[in-house]
Parts: sequence; structure tokens; C-alpha cells
Amino acid sequence: MKRSLIASLGLAFLSAAFFTGALSAADSTKPAGGQPDSPVALLGDPQIGYDLLVNKPFLPPDFDEAIFDELWQVWPQPLRQAAQAATPAQRRQMAFDRYGLTTRPETLADDLPGDPLQYVVTEHADGKRTWTMNCFSCHGGTVYGKSYPGAPNNRFALQTMTEELRAIKLKLAKPLTRMDFGSLVIPLGSTHGTTNAVVFGIGLMSRRDADLNLIDEIPSALTHHDMDAPPWWHFSKRPELYIDGFAQRGHRGLMQFTLVPENGPDFYRKHEGDFKHIHSYLMSLKAPRYPLSIDKTLADSGHKIFNNTCASCHGTYGEDSHYPSVRVPLDDIGTDPVRLTALPVAGRQKYADSWFAVGADGKRQQTTIDPDGYVAPPLDGVWASAPYFHNGSVPTLWDVLNPEGRPKIWRRVADEVDESKVGLSVESVDRVPLTQTDIAVRRQYFDTTRFGKSNRGHDYPSTLTAEEKRAVLEYLKTL
Repeated sequence: MKRSLIASLGLAFLSAAFFTGALSAADSTKPAGGQPDSPVALLGDPQIGYDLLVNKPFLPPDFDEAIFDELWQVWPQPLRQAAQAATPAQRRQMAFDRYGLTTRPETLADDLPGDPLQYVVTEHADGKRTWTMNCFSCHGGTVYGKSYPGAPNNRFALQTMTEELRAIKLKLAKPLTRMDFGSLVIPLGSTHGTTNAVVFGIGLMSRRDADLNLIDEIPSALTHHDMDAPPWWHFSKRPELYIDGFAQRGHRGLMQFTLVPENGPDFYRKHEGDFKHIHSYLMSLKAPRYPLSIDKTLADSGHKIFNNTCASCHGTYGEDSHYPSVRVPLDDIGTDPVRLTALPVAGRQKYADSWFAVGADGKRQQTTIDPDGYVAPPLDGVWASAPYFHNGSVPTLWDVLNPEGRPKIWRRVADEVDESKVGLSVESVDRVPLTQTDIAVRRQYFDTTRFGKSNRGHDYPSTLTAEEKRAVLEYLKTL
């Protein structure tokens, strides 16, 4: 049973293996690559790439829309009572809010929220509409209340939604799918907005040979832990993928998410052109601009401090900008080690030997089999990509710059940006309220004392004065 479940977990995340090393805004001395901020030739058409992501299902469907619209029946009270008294449009919006889904801008409607950005919605001849998860499930969220494709979905509640989908299917006597079974043995994320994606990457690749034929293997061990999804507007700057930078960027690597048993080797050759367009869409994305006021004088001061203290790892910005892609040894950066150790050398080697690790030029890409640390990401749009660190353990940029003040247990309490600290508006608590009967509420809390969720490390800002930290914080708003 366990063997078949692992083999079928490929669609738990439409970009499961791509999430394997989420890039964060605070994890930063060995070069991993690096490139100037210069135009790069695209492999395809960005608009076609976006259309493919939202309209073309590359996997079997997850559930019927009619089932999604009945989810309110298994919600806890008093939420279920409120949903029962609501209109269909209001109930749909309540479901979107509960699970971290957003409406695509191009599908807004008067009577119901439009189609979700995070799912491909397919209408069949019999009128049935099915939903299939896409890459935007984790890489399409909101920037402080505004839907933004490419932003980390820091609200996605996949574990909760899957549990409640399973419950309503059983209530309505509907058949269960791979996600319903798989989530019983492998968690999909213990905190909303995070993903246990490394495990899916390991499990999926273990079931394939170098030519992507199915084989009868399972990994000897799986280390479950949560990750924070990276913003896609970093994609064009990063010559390597993942927080440890072990794999070169390429269109084939984006196809790992489709490694379900139904997709054989012919599938990948047939759809390679689609992913050249998707690759081009990712390459075209740019970070949003900070929408609130900025103290220019203070920011200019922070710019100078940043260039003297932070730019060697995170790069320079503005005229003649450059991103160095520096991998910092774990002993130096000091952030949570679980992500680095959870992906074994054998798993990295399996990727290096596979069809995925061949570039558009037909040459085998370079793969780092045994990286010693994490790569400092670019900071474009850093104000819009909270929370921070590769595991999402730090809610604001102020907390990044003030290691001693980071909250131990926190949860988001508003959509608006925290203007003083720049990041999520949160409350800090002494403990997760285990007496809270709604599991969706409990999963809003981030507990940094749990395995793989530590907020320690990246202590470099401790050398700055309080005034210097405030100046750097103001400068980060301009990126």
C-alpha cells in the first residue's frame, strides 16, 4: 500500500520537485554561479506559457467542482452555519478564503468568484467541471490582499483542504483519489502556506530510471519537513534552482511535477515544447513595486550600508546590477539544516543522470551532488515575499535584521503589510492553542520550535546599529 501511495504522489503539488529547494529572502563562501542582470533569450512565448499553466491540465483531475462547492458541509461550527445561510457566491468565497485560493483576474464574474488561479478548470461535454492543481497552487498567491501570479502563496491550506475533500467525498459516497489516500501517510504541510515538497521530489524521482521509465523502487527514508515557496520573479536571475542551488535552471526540470504513473516517457517528449513556453513565462516575471511611501533620504543611506554589508551575497541593484548566486556554508549561515540534509546525495545524483538534467542546447547540465549550504537569493520584491528564510519561519524583514527579536510562535492576523516592520502583520503567542477545534485555525500558527521550522541563523545584521538596520529596511522597500 505504502509503495503505491508514494508512486502516486506526483500531483500532490503541480510543481512538487520544482519546490524542492524553495529560495528565500534571508538565507545567504562558495560561488554557485552568478550572472549580470541582462536580457536572456527566451525559449518560447510567455503569454502561451501562462495560458498553458491556467488552462491545460498535465495531470488527472483532483476533484469535481460540484464536490468543492459542498465542502462547507464538513466545516466546523459556527462556520458551517454561516455558510449554510450564505449565497452560493458567498460560500465559494468563504472556501477560497479558507484554503488560500485566489480568483484569476481574467475570470472575474458577477455571480460567483471566477476560476481559481491555483487550478486548471476543465469543462466537459456533460457539463461537469473538474479541477486539476497547477504550479500557481504554491507560486500564485497575493501581495497583501491583491492576487499576483508568481507570488508565494503564503496562505495555501492544502493539507486542510485535502482532509475536508476526503470527508465530503465519503459523506456524499464519491470515489477517493490519489491525494485523498496519499495525505493519510505523507503530510502535505503542517502550517498554511508551507509545503512538504522535498519528500515528493524524492519519492517521484525514486520511481523512475534515467529515461523516465517507471521502476519498482522506493526511497529508504523520507524526512518530512515544511518549506516556503519561492517568488517566481527570482527565476530569471537564478542560474541554478533550489535553495541549495544544486540543479541548473532549465525547462525540463520544470516538468518533474508531472511524474505520476499515468505519464510515461512519451509524455515528456510530447510536452517538452509546452514547458519551453512555461519557462519563458517564468523568465518574464518581474517583482512588484512597493505601493506605500518611502523615505528616500533614509533609503539612500540604507543603500550604501547594504552595498557594504549585504551585496556580496545578495547582489547589487539599480544601474549595473549584478546577482552573484553565492552558496554560503551551513556552518556560516546557521539556518535550519533539515532542508539540506533531507535531500540525499543519491537523490541529487538520480536527477543529474536523468532526462530532466539536459538543457535546451542538448547538453547535460552541471549538478552539484553534495552542496554544503544554502544560496543567498536575489532580493527583488523582497518586501512582497514574506515570510522569510527557506522554511518561512520569519514573518518580517525587521525580524530578519533583528535576530534576537524574532517571534517563537506567530500567526498572520491581517492582509495589510506591516508598514513598520515590512512583512506580515502577525501576533506572537506563547503556545499554539491546541484547544482550538478548527484545525484550519491551528495550522495558521507557525511554531519555530518544531522540527525543520527553526528561525535561527543569518545573524549578520547583528553587526549593524539600530539606525543602520532601519536605513537598510527602508532601502529594501525600493527593490
